[in-house]
Amino acid sequence: MTPDEAQEMIEEALQEIAPGPVLNELRPDDDLRERLELDSLDFLNFVEALSDRAGRRIDEDDYPELVTIETAAKFLCTRE
Repeated sequence: MTPDEAQEMIEEALQEIAPGPVLNELRPDDDLRERLELDSLDFLNFVEALSDRAGRRIDEDDYPELVTIETAAKFLCTRE
């Protein structure tokens, strides 16, 4: 998976749980939970949507890798 493919997958998953104009203003290094005001359930829904799109399991131990779009993309690209 390329970084661009990973970023697109992340943005699609985020669109499912936090649709709206704020997504267009999101920078790659913004804290997703903080910037999008995601509560624990929202974040879990994001992880599940991302896991489904990526076709791989994302464990709770992996959550620190999903803080920003940048770190999440790197996680997806290195965990094939």
